[in-house]
Amino acid sequence: MKRAVFGAPSGGVPPTAGVPPPTPGEAEWIASHRKWLGSWRRGALTALPLAYLTYVFISVAENSRGAGQVAGYAVLAAFAACWLAAPLVLTYQTSSRRFWTYFAVLLALSVAELPFARAAGFVAFIFLTMLSVGRLGRWSLPLVVAFSLTALIVPTTIPSWHVSLGNSFDDVTPVAIPVVAITMFAVVQVMRGNQALADARAELAQLAAENERIRIARDLHDLLGHSLTTITVKAGLARRLGATDPARALSQITEVEELCRQALADVRTAVSGYRDVTLAGELARGRELLRASGIAADLPTATDVVDPEHQELFGWTVREGLTNVVRHARARSCAVRLSASAIEIVDDGVGEPMLSSGTPLGNGLSGLRERVAAVGGSVDAGPMRAGGWALRVTLTPDGGR
Repeated sequence: MKRAVFGAPSGGVPPTAGVPPPTPGEAEWIASHRKWLGSWRRGALTALPLAYLTYVFISVAENSRGAGQVAGYAVLAAFAACWLAAPLVLTYQTSSRRFWTYFAVLLALSVAELPFARAAGFVAFIFLTMLSVGRLGRWSLPLVVAFSLTALIVPTTIPSWHVSLGNSFDDVTPVAIPVVAITMFAVVQVMRGNQALADARAELAQLAAENERIRIARDLHDLLGHSLTTITVKAGLARRLGATDPARALSQITEVEELCRQALADVRTAVSGYRDVTLAGELARGRELLRASGIAADLPTATDVVDPEHQELFGWTVREGLTNVVRHARARSCAVRLSASAIEIVDDGVGEPMLSSGTPLGNGLSGLRERVAAVGGSVDAGPMRAGGWALRVTLTPDGGR
């Protein structure tokens, strides 16, 4: 079983009951987007604790002079650089040897800082606590206790530092170390749970895709195997009878034509099942896609306000509109509004225009416009005055009949 380490990937979207797994294209996009978000978040979370080193910086200025001060700043800068590089060096599958080597380097820099920053130098032990808890979990307790006691007792044993036990208790570091350890442990547990959910989601998508391939192969074999065999036999018989018995040959060709029509109808029926689109299903899938992309979703949970005859077309609209939002809009939120004969998708992003005069249409929106035009409706898309983008499909009351 893998253990979480510093920089372990976070995030993940749990499977939702009733929501179909993403298509291979959606799964690939979600995985790449989640990877980018994870790297950005890890970088931000890594840099944030460096604010604690300001306390060390000030202490070096107060307790060191000349070359000692320069050395103190140099050691502090080296420690900060090593900490920022930790997500690159300590990946999710880092070996124990590599981890403890890097841990020893940071520990050595922490100890080297003490003569220049004095008691404030123990702030570096907070960073070592985060590393050890992230790697060892609850087994890091001895290290956490050792760090806390060291930060509490050692300053009182060095006379030149003029730190009493009472002053050492007043220092935030001995208290901050166990508090950070508890917080880090809780964060690691959440990250492990989210990673397990993300792995389960990825496995579900993979299994669903494999099952779909097997189903398509099975259905096509069942539909076409017998028909094509019969067609081949009858066509061969018609060829042989052509010269000697034209009437029977014509009869065989007629039967071949009927078999071809029936096979084509069966294939169309099967394929229509694979391409089935419903408004409720696309809203559920879109909510999952927006959530995985970090976009706040305001999507309706009920679709009974929409006329049944418009449900499939509005499902296509949701699919195309939300796909464009996550690909182009760079939005923070997205909303879908429904009425009996209209649907509107709005976001607060800054995506490139997708449908306007003089602007080439993408294949998806071109197809959507054709679908809407076929039933006498209209498609409007463009920037809003308040910012963001809106896509609206409006149908005539009689549905183009």
